[in-house]
Amino acid sequence: MELSFDIEEAVAVLSEVDPRLRKMMEQIGPITLPLKGLRSPFRYLTEAITHQQLNGKAAATIFGRFRGLYEGKRFPTPEDVLATSDEALRSAGLSRSKSAAIRDLAEKVLDGSVPTAARLRRMSDEEIVERLTMVRGIGPWTAQMLLIFALGRPDVLPATDYGIQSGFGIVYGLDEHPSPKMIMQYGELWRPWRTVASLSLWRAVDSAQT
Repeated sequence: MELSFDIEEAVAVLSEVDPRLRKMMEQIGPITLPLKGLRSPFRYLTEAITHQQLNGKAAATIFGRFRGLYEGKRFPTPEDVLATSDEALRSAGLSRSKSAAIRDLAEKVLDGSVPTAARLRRMSDEEIVERLTMVRGIGPWTAQMLLIFALGRPDVLPATDYGIQSGFGIVYGLDEHPSPKMIMQYGELWRPWRTVASLSLWRAVDSAQT
């Protein structure tokens, strides 16, 4: 899946309007956005729920065990999940709250509350966040990650993300951790390329740690 926008154009515009961000982008090198794609919102969101508050390795293990409950299938359907006992889901390592969230997701996929991939691609960012956060256990941050890394939307700023906040503090030399409100207000300067600004802030944190 190819991006629907030109990252180089975004970098050029951001560099012109924000000298401090330009300096950081020059230091970290080319910005890229590898897309995961979005064939199945159910699969993507099930994996996202599984990964919440866990490190990557532990989450991948649990997700693998969850998939292993459904032998012979690349991935279970919502109907499969709803037919699975809580005990079986818990045996895969899912917490009670995550099991409940995945069940709620399955129900909302079946009743159409969670749109299909084709429908999501036609919806606005705001509509997608509104629809996905109807699901138990899915907040704006999870929806924003889908917008960036699955749909490749150009103007997303997940200001509640700790990495974004840390990167903002690094780029702008702040002594105190910035609030989401501060970042959102400043981020108006970056429209309509806030996704690329976000990628730059994450990279700023990585650069500071190496």
